[in-house]
Amino acid sequence: MTTPLTTFDGYPRDDIDVAQIRITRARIIPLRNDYKALMAEIERGLHGLHALSASLPVSPASAVGGGGGGAGGSGGVVEGIIEAPFARVNTVEPAGPAGVAGVRVGDLVKRFGSVGALDGASGGGGGDALGRVSGEVKRFEGVSTSLHCRKWAVC
Repeated sequence: MTTPLTTFDGYPRDDIDVAQIRITRARIIPLRNDYKALMAEIERGLHGLHALSASLPVSPASAVGGGGGGAGGSGGVVEGIIEAPFARVNTVEPAGPAGVAGVRVGDLVKRFGSVGALDGASGGGGGDALGRVSGEVKRFEGVSTSLHCRKWAVC
């Protein structure tokens, strides 16, 4: 992008296709500008997300009475925050609560009670989040809860 297209004395270089390079550069420059604008927008969004999540009170007990014990429950997270899924559904018992609620094999789990990908000490979800899901299941064993499933568009 910065290589000169002319020789030291101002004539077009004969070892390259100057016209093709100019056309290519003209296509790349707007793409770079678009990329920079998109990265700036993503950065602003991430700053806003972290500022919002830092100001939220953590309330693990909010899943008990409010019906947030399922895969799509709120569990102390504001609706505006977009969480990454931390698990994928492998099996569903058709007669069980998940099957009745419409959960299908392959669905992605963003929240399970008070457990989400953004929760916990590591904040990374993954195996740590799945371990916390087992604790959540044990905590509600024998307790009647409701399951909330939300559909979202896949980009």
